[in-house]
Amino acid sequence: MNIVIVSEISAVAQNPAIVAALEGRGHRIINAAMTSADQKPELTYVNTGFLAALLLNAGRADLVVGGCGTGEGFLISASQYPGVFCGLIANGPDAWLFGQINGGNCVSLPLLYGYGWAGDVNLRFIFDRLFSVEFGAGYPAHRSESQKKSRALLAAVSKTAHRPFPEIVAGIDEAVIRPVLEFPGVLNTIGLETLADAALRDAIGSRLK
Repeated sequence: MNIVIVSEISAVAQNPAIVAALEGRGHRIINAAMTSADQKPELTYVNTGFLAALLLNAGRADLVVGGCGTGEGFLISASQYPGVFCGLIANGPDAWLFGQINGGNCVSLPLLYGYGWAGDVNLRFIFDRLFSVEFGAGYPAHRSESQKKSRALLAAVSKTAHRPFPEIVAGIDEAVIRPVLEFPGVLNTIGLETLADAALRDAIGSRLK
Protein backbone atom coordinates (compact mmCIF):
# COMPACT_ATOMS: atom_id res chain seq x y z
CA MET A 1 0.00 0.00 0.00
CA ASN A 2 1.21 3.52 -0.83
CA ILE A 3 0.52 5.68 2.22
CA VAL A 4 1.02 9.41 1.79
CA ILE A 5 1.34 11.77 4.76
CA VAL A 6 0.16 15.34 4.15
CA SER A 7 1.04 17.47 7.17
CA GLU A 8 0.03 21.14 7.35
CA ILE A 9 1.57 24.06 9.19
CA SER A 10 -0.41 24.08 12.44
CA ALA A 11 0.37 20.45 13.28
CA VAL A 12 3.68 19.94 11.49
CA ALA A 13 5.43 19.23 14.79
CA GLN A 14 3.61 15.88 14.93
CA ASN A 15 4.87 14.77 11.49
CA PRO A 16 7.76 12.67 12.88
CA ALA A 17 5.38 10.87 15.25
CA ILE A 18 3.04 10.02 12.35
CA VAL A 19 5.96 8.65 10.34
CA ALA A 20 7.18 6.59 13.31
CA ALA A 21 3.67 5.21 13.90
CA LEU A 22 3.41 4.06 10.27
CA GLU A 23 6.89 2.63 9.77
CA GLY A 24 7.64 -1.07 9.97
CA ARG A 25 4.26 -2.23 8.66
CA GLY A 26 5.34 -3.22 5.16
CA HIS A 27 3.87 -0.19 3.42
CA ARG A 28 5.53 2.47 1.29
CA ILE A 29 5.44 5.73 3.26
CA ILE A 30 5.65 9.03 1.37
CA ASN A 31 5.98 12.34 3.20
CA ALA A 32 4.46 14.63 0.56
CA ALA A 33 3.79 17.86 2.47
CA MET A 34 5.34 19.72 5.40
CA THR A 35 7.95 18.11 7.62
CA SER A 36 9.18 21.24 9.41
CA ALA A 37 7.76 24.65 10.24
CA ASP A 38 10.39 26.59 8.28
CA GLN A 39 9.44 25.13 4.88
CA LYS A 40 7.95 27.36 2.21
CA PRO A 41 5.35 27.76 0.94
CA GLU A 42 3.36 27.06 4.09
CA LEU A 43 0.52 24.63 3.55
CA THR A 44 -2.74 25.02 5.47
CA TYR A 45 -5.38 22.31 5.86
CA VAL A 46 -7.10 23.79 2.79
CA ASN A 47 -3.99 23.04 0.73
CA THR A 48 -3.38 19.58 2.19
CA GLY A 49 -7.04 18.62 1.66
CA PHE A 50 -6.60 19.41 -2.04
CA LEU A 51 -3.25 17.60 -2.14
CA ALA A 52 -4.85 14.51 -0.60
CA ALA A 53 -7.55 14.53 -3.28
CA LEU A 54 -5.02 15.13 -6.04
CA LEU A 55 -2.87 12.17 -5.02
CA LEU A 56 -5.86 9.85 -4.59
CA ASN A 57 -7.40 10.84 -7.92
CA ALA A 58 -4.02 10.53 -9.63
CA GLY A 59 -3.64 6.99 -8.31
CA ARG A 60 -0.46 7.89 -6.42
CA ALA A 61 -1.89 7.12 -2.98
CA ASP A 62 -3.89 4.20 -1.65
CA LEU A 63 -4.31 5.91 1.72
CA VAL A 64 -3.69 9.51 2.73
CA VAL A 65 -2.97 10.44 6.34
CA GLY A 66 -3.49 14.08 7.24
CA GLY A 67 -5.03 16.15 9.95
CA CYS A 68 -4.83 19.50 11.67
CA GLY A 69 -5.33 20.92 15.15
CA THR A 70 -8.73 19.29 15.67
CA GLY A 71 -8.80 17.10 12.56
CA GLU A 72 -12.08 18.71 11.54
CA GLY A 73 -10.62 21.24 9.10
CA PHE A 74 -8.66 18.69 7.08
CA LEU A 75 -11.67 16.34 7.11
CA ILE A 76 -13.92 19.04 5.68
CA SER A 77 -11.30 20.20 3.18
CA ALA A 78 -10.52 16.74 1.79
CA SER A 79 -14.20 15.81 1.65
CA GLN A 80 -14.92 18.56 -0.88
CA TYR A 81 -13.46 16.42 -3.66
CA PRO A 82 -14.58 13.32 -5.60
CA GLY A 83 -13.22 9.93 -4.68
CA VAL A 84 -12.12 10.98 -1.18
CA PHE A 85 -13.65 9.06 1.74
CA CYS A 86 -12.20 10.62 4.86
CA GLY A 87 -12.75 9.81 8.52
CA LEU A 88 -11.87 11.67 11.70
CA ILE A 89 -9.83 9.16 13.69
CA ALA A 90 -8.96 9.98 17.30
CA ASN A 91 -8.30 6.51 18.78
CA GLY A 92 -7.97 2.81 18.06
CA PRO A 93 -11.70 1.93 18.04
CA ASP A 94 -12.36 4.82 15.62
CA ALA A 95 -9.76 3.37 13.26
CA TRP A 96 -10.98 -0.22 13.69
CA LEU A 97 -14.57 0.70 12.83
CA PHE A 98 -13.67 3.17 10.06
CA GLY A 99 -11.65 0.57 8.17
CA GLN A 100 -14.26 -2.17 8.39
CA ILE A 101 -17.45 -0.18 7.95
CA ASN A 102 -16.47 2.80 5.80
CA GLY A 103 -13.53 1.35 3.87
CA GLY A 104 -12.14 4.86 3.54
CA ASN A 105 -8.99 6.06 1.83
CA CYS A 106 -8.18 9.15 3.89
CA VAL A 107 -7.56 9.61 7.62
CA SER A 108 -7.81 12.90 9.47
CA LEU A 109 -6.05 13.05 12.84
CA PRO A 110 -6.59 15.56 15.68
CA LEU A 111 -3.01 16.61 16.28
CA LEU A 112 -3.28 19.46 18.79
CA TYR A 113 -6.67 19.18 20.50
CA GLY A 114 -6.43 16.25 22.89
CA TYR A 115 -2.90 15.46 21.74
CA GLY A 116 -0.87 15.34 24.91
CA TRP A 117 0.99 12.83 27.02
CA ALA A 118 1.33 9.51 25.09
CA GLY A 119 -0.04 11.13 21.93
CA ASP A 120 2.61 9.32 19.90
CA VAL A 121 1.56 6.03 21.51
CA ASN A 122 -2.06 6.70 20.58
CA LEU A 123 -0.98 7.20 16.95
CA ARG A 124 0.62 3.75 16.95
CA PHE A 125 -2.53 2.24 18.45
CA ILE A 126 -4.61 3.94 15.75
CA PHE A 127 -2.60 2.38 12.94
CA ASP A 128 -2.40 -0.98 14.74
CA ARG A 129 -6.19 -1.12 14.69
CA LEU A 130 -6.63 0.40 11.23
CA PHE A 131 -4.43 -2.20 9.55
CA SER A 132 -5.77 -5.10 11.60
CA VAL A 133 -9.00 -5.33 9.61
CA GLU A 134 -10.10 -5.87 6.04
CA PHE A 135 -11.18 -2.52 4.66
CA GLY A 136 -14.86 -2.47 3.82
CA ALA A 137 -15.54 -5.94 5.23
CA GLY A 138 -18.32 -4.62 7.46
CA TYR A 139 -19.10 -4.78 11.16
CA PRO A 140 -20.89 -6.50 12.77
CA ALA A 141 -20.89 -9.50 10.45
CA HIS A 142 -24.64 -9.57 9.89
CA ARG A 143 -24.44 -5.97 8.54
CA SER A 144 -21.60 -6.74 6.15
CA GLU A 145 -23.54 -7.00 2.89
CA SER A 146 -25.62 -3.93 3.62
CA GLN A 147 -22.55 -1.89 4.44
CA LYS A 148 -20.75 -3.01 1.29
CA LYS A 149 -23.74 -1.89 -0.77
CA SER A 150 -23.79 1.43 1.06
CA ARG A 151 -20.07 1.95 0.42
CA ALA A 152 -20.50 1.28 -3.30
CA LEU A 153 -23.51 3.59 -3.39
CA LEU A 154 -21.52 6.33 -1.68
CA ALA A 155 -18.82 6.03 -4.33
CA ALA A 156 -21.47 6.50 -7.02
CA VAL A 157 -22.88 9.50 -5.15
CA SER A 158 -19.40 11.04 -4.96
CA LYS A 159 -18.94 10.66 -8.70
CA THR A 160 -22.35 12.14 -9.48
CA ALA A 161 -22.16 14.98 -6.99
CA HIS A 162 -18.77 16.32 -8.08
CA ARG A 163 -17.28 17.73 -11.23
CA PRO A 164 -14.55 15.54 -12.82
CA PHE A 165 -11.27 16.08 -11.01
CA PRO A 166 -9.41 17.49 -14.05
CA GLU A 167 -12.08 20.22 -14.22
CA ILE A 168 -11.54 20.97 -10.54
CA VAL A 169 -7.79 21.28 -11.09
CA ALA A 170 -8.35 23.58 -14.06
CA GLY A 171 -10.68 25.91 -12.19
CA ILE A 172 -9.60 25.86 -8.54
CA ASP A 173 -8.40 29.05 -6.87
CA GLU A 174 -4.69 29.84 -7.15
CA ALA A 175 -4.48 30.16 -3.37
CA VAL A 176 -5.34 26.46 -3.08
CA ILE A 177 -3.37 24.90 -5.91
CA ARG A 178 -0.30 27.13 -6.26
CA PRO A 179 1.29 26.36 -2.84
CA VAL A 180 0.70 22.66 -3.46
CA LEU A 181 2.30 22.57 -6.90
CA GLU A 182 5.20 24.75 -5.72
CA PHE A 183 5.87 22.74 -2.58
CA PRO A 184 9.21 20.85 -2.80
CA GLY A 185 8.78 17.26 -3.95
CA VAL A 186 5.06 17.35 -4.78
CA LEU A 187 5.53 17.22 -8.54
CA ASN A 188 7.87 14.24 -8.15
CA THR A 189 5.24 12.46 -6.09
CA ILE A 190 2.58 13.19 -8.71
CA GLY A 191 4.89 11.97 -11.49
CA LEU A 192 3.23 14.07 -14.15
CA GLU A 193 4.88 12.44 -17.17
CA THR A 194 3.68 8.96 -16.20
CA LEU A 195 0.19 9.97 -15.06
CA ALA A 196 -2.31 7.59 -16.67
CA ASP A 197 -5.18 10.11 -16.71
CA ALA A 198 -4.38 12.30 -19.73
CA ALA A 199 -7.03 14.90 -18.84
CA LEU A 200 -5.63 15.26 -15.33
CA ARG A 201 -2.08 15.41 -16.69
CA ASP A 202 -3.05 18.22 -19.07
CA ALA A 203 -4.96 20.11 -16.38
CA ILE A 204 -2.01 20.06 -13.98
CA GLY A 205 0.36 20.98 -16.80
CA SER A 206 -1.76 24.00 -17.70
CA ARG A 207 -1.67 25.23 -14.08
CA LEU A 208 2.12 25.01 -14.08
CA LYS A 209 2.44 27.47 -16.96
